[in-house]
Amino acid sequence: MANETILDSILDTTGATPMVRLSRIGKVLPCELLGKCEFMNPGGSVKDRIGVRMLLDAEHAGRIKPGDTLIEPTSGNTGIGIAMAAAVRGYRIIITMPEKMSQEKQVVLEALGAEIIRTPTEAAWDSPESHIGVARRLKEVIPNSHILDQYSNPSNPAAHEDGTGREIIDQCGGKLDAVVMTAGTGGTITGVARVIKREVPKCKIIGVDPEGSILAGPGEIRSYKVEGIGYDFIPDVLDRRLVDGWIKSNDRDSFVVARQLIRQEGLLCGGSSGAAVWAAMQVCRDLGRGKRVVVILPDSIRNYLTKFVDDRWMRQQGFVKGDWEVGTVGDCMRTLGRREVIALDLNDKLERATDLFKQHGISQMPVLDHGKLTGILTESDLLHHLVSGRANKDTIVAEVMERRVSTVALHASSSELPRIFERGEVAIVVDEQRNVLGILTKMDLIEMLARRPQIG
Repeated sequence: MANETILDSILDTTGATPMVRLSRIGKVLPCELLGKCEFMNPGGSVKDRIGVRMLLDAEHAGRIKPGDTLIEPTSGNTGIGIAMAAAVRGYRIIITMPEKMSQEKQVVLEALGAEIIRTPTEAAWDSPESHIGVARRLKEVIPNSHILDQYSNPSNPAAHEDGTGREIIDQCGGKLDAVVMTAGTGGTITGVARVIKREVPKCKIIGVDPEGSILAGPGEIRSYKVEGIGYDFIPDVLDRRLVDGWIKSNDRDSFVVARQLIRQEGLLCGGSSGAAVWAAMQVCRDLGRGKRVVVILPDSIRNYLTKFVDDRWMRQQGFVKGDWEVGTVGDCMRTLGRREVIALDLNDKLERATDLFKQHGISQMPVLDHGKLTGILTESDLLHHLVSGRANKDTIVAEVMERRVSTVALHASSSELPRIFERGEVAIVVDEQRNVLGILTKMDLIEMLARRPQIG
């Protein structure tokens, strides 16, 4: 009889998240880019690890017992992790959370039985009106209440030293050159860095900090839209000595890349994942070929359905990027419909090329060798060679074609198309074997955009 694999509760499913190759959004990068899918934790984020760990550690130490009240200041995800554990273990839970955090987070917390108190987003961390200040005041007046305190609790980084970091090493077989992470409390980056530095000492630890936060160092403190990362103070659990470098992220790039991860990789992740991957792509370009970069994807799309996932919200915030730009070249081709590719063979004569240019009203044609792309012939090149006397109608295409051809893959971002067209080229879409799948022109893009319903 087969062994049963039944877990005692949902808390036992926390951790052991998958690692996947980001092979589409990272296709043009020189090194391998891997994503650690922390949004697949049971509560939807990497913070489930610390929510469960902090509660169970406090329980085992005798500091709390079922029936007590737990109070936690949080941007939402830690609160969800603690509320999930509190629901299973039998605690009352009160969450203090800044106003900017999504309504979806509040709804999930309330569904788990949490009581929510919203605080001003602009309140400084040490202000009595901040989510931290309000939590401390509640602890003073509510009997048998406790703040697990993700900002100073050693169980926070310990959860990542024993869990997240260890999993990364094991999943990569110890072969990794950089780990890129956003930072909030700093527990994730500190815990992961501890075990990575100990066991893979040459691996770089790169932190991602939003503009407006000071975790990466002193700077202007101001509000930003990406949730769950950055702070206006340095939490006790953050050990900045373990971080080899910092990259500052911004709202627009974070949200656009998050939408690309959803559309191109099928990863239902949140805005901070976009910030992390945007930074990780920069790290890949700096490290070069043969390297492996791991990026942590902290939370899920669930919390942001009325925010960056929504085109209207993106427009209202000034982060507009056309829906077509978030998609792929393949999406554009499907929108335009299947069309015949007009191409020349390497051994065709210029007379045939001239006839095809005239017949189809086109200005550029790919040249194939046994069905594979080998060059391109343009009207301009043809005219130049005929005028100079270096070619005639019987000259074969191979003698006059341009062999350096810019190509684009089906999975490439469609935002690359305008840059190709600005160079006066067409976009030749090929597969990995250099079979020509289609050709996109400036007029194709104009036609596709003209078909879209007007925004008003």
